[in-house]
Amino acid sequence: MDNCSQEIDLLFEASWEVCNKIGGIYTVLSSKAKTLKEQFKDKLIFIGPDVWSEDNPSPYFVESKTLMRRWVEHAMLPEGVDVRVGRWDIPGKPLAVLVRFDGMYKTKDAAYGRMWELYHVDSLHAYGDYDEGCAFARAAAAVIESIISYYKTDHRKVVAHFDEWTTAMGLLTLQADMPGVATVFTTHATSIGRSICGNGKPLYDQLKNYDGDQMARELNMEAKHSLEKAAAWNADCFTTVSDVTADEAEQLLGRRPEVTPNGFELNFVPAKSRYASARKAARARILDVAHALTGVEYPADTFIVATSGRCEYRNKGIDVYLDAVKRLADGNPGKKTLALVLVPAWCGGPRPDLEHQLSMQNFSRLSDPVLTHRLNNYNDDPVNRRIHEIGFANDASSQVTVIYVPCYLDGADGIFDITYYALLPGLDLTVFASYYEPWGYTPLESVAFGVPTITTTLAGFGRWVFEIEPKPTFGNCGVEVVERTDSNYQASVEAIATDIRALLDSTPEEVSKARAAASATASKAQWADFISYYDTAYCDALSARDIRLTK
Repeated sequence: MDNCSQEIDLLFEASWEVCNKIGGIYTVLSSKAKTLKEQFKDKLIFIGPDVWSEDNPSPYFVESKTLMRRWVEHAMLPEGVDVRVGRWDIPGKPLAVLVRFDGMYKTKDAAYGRMWELYHVDSLHAYGDYDEGCAFARAAAAVIESIISYYKTDHRKVVAHFDEWTTAMGLLTLQADMPGVATVFTTHATSIGRSICGNGKPLYDQLKNYDGDQMARELNMEAKHSLEKAAAWNADCFTTVSDVTADEAEQLLGRRPEVTPNGFELNFVPAKSRYASARKAARARILDVAHALTGVEYPADTFIVATSGRCEYRNKGIDVYLDAVKRLADGNPGKKTLALVLVPAWCGGPRPDLEHQLSMQNFSRLSDPVLTHRLNNYNDDPVNRRIHEIGFANDASSQVTVIYVPCYLDGADGIFDITYYALLPGLDLTVFASYYEPWGYTPLESVAFGVPTITTTLAGFGRWVFEIEPKPTFGNCGVEVVERTDSNYQASVEAIATDIRALLDSTPEEVSKARAAASATASKAQWADFISYYDTAYCDALSARDIRLTK
């Protein structure tokens, strides 16, 4: 740990995903928390939105009436801002303050006007979740100010870390009202970069030609982009999670961020003594569901490959994955192969007919033997449409079966009823053909569970792999990194199909070597190895604060 970070009196981290599992940022923070807690003890305080109720409590928050009780009793917070203090129920169990921010809406016009005057943040074109994010951010800033004032640490070493545009107005507010606090701003993916990709525009081939402000006007993203850019420029330290996103941020926001790569905690992985049984149980469940859905009995050595993650059809490379699986099927792999798409979509619950068959162990072929759960937008779901366009029959003559699981594998989905982490050991290979992937937790999780993976050069994780292995292969690191650009779609499809076939045709000894190599790669990406990047960021923020205060 850097010497200056050892002297930090309070470390705050504010995010919309504290005790609120939505996407990859939750994984970043919740897995990082254990290592941070070991360093900072209860000087570390996470701040998240209190979007919960008695009927719908957070499954990740354990409230306490004694923690920080005196501050809660004396906190001078704006009207309509309330807090609950407790522990985030994750490894390390750090302090967490959940903030109800309803009262901030009535002062939003004055706050937006102030942001324009101080930082030229343009909120005039705001829509969607902008007001909600800014209300939470401002309330989080008020909470941080209150805690600092109560514990009288405003002129000492205090660092406040804000994640994503949803907290950016909190950073700007805090810096204006309490300039003695050192601030860190992390963009996990720029709002305008994600929008460029989401609108089907070529991000990478044209990156050097894009002007972030111009694109924000074109794509109706002025408010979020303006806010994010102001936070990036005014934060004492600006960070992102990978070199690929650093390039994007530098071009679109105009400031080069420091890179703080994402790590992982291996305590999520079954112990070696339990791994074989966990793998056997996962495979049995996967093959049972496939049997019940298709009526086909799959041999125990069926090759099981999957993709997973956020439901972003193009950005996450689901299109490339499905086309690569089609290419594999056309080439007749010579072995039963089950290709899964584990991507939560607009799910309407488990299929009743599949639920019934699983409960009765009556495995006759169902109609539409592709989906495990109902879709509320069956005809409009791009994954479902593409699977049917390709024409995967999923019958007894099919060498390759494709099954779409459009739900969260939280252990209570009604079909698998095991978590994603419990299912992961049962896979033989994962594929993450990402087009837009600032980091890529899914391939990192895969190798942590000893499952070889395919990723791309457009994923932060893929770029990082080259740092530890200049010529990555399944055999030497458990990872194949496929080149992706804006103009090589078909080449990517071919390369991924070839890599899948290579592992499918491997000998048991070669497979064992690949699985061991995958685990070894994951061991180099633990938070214990990566937390030093954050220590440096905190120290850089404190140094920049000192310079800022002398101006």
